Amino acid sequence: QVQLVESGGGLVQPGGSLRLSCAASGSRVYMYAMDWYRQAPGKQRELVATVTSGGTTILSDFVRGRFTISRDYVKNTVYLQMNNLKPEDTAVYYCKMNRGPGGFWGQGTQVTVSS
Repeated sequence: QVQLVESGGGLVQPGGSLRLSCAASGSRVYMYAMDWYRQAPGKQRELVATVTSGGTTILSDFVRGRFTISRDYVKNTVYLQMNNLKPEDTAVYYCKMNRGPGGFWGQGTQVTVSS
């Protein structure tokens, strides 16, 4: 049984930083592509970043240069480092393991960027 648990969200001022974590159990994050998505109120869920099973990282245009995605083999965890946060980054952030049809999703963590 695969479980993904996100943490690290919170309230931060514009220009600040947060690091989100996605701790996996029941499967290894290195074996599958792992994604971070986000969903703002009234908007569709959108892909933020991906790390492939081979370690290639892909960032969406709207976060490139500000966010990085990484993973830790020992901790079996994927991270999203978010710098220079903007109010438009406010959303619930979800991680996804691309294993099987539909994949596996975490429960999400709220990020609010506001002064």
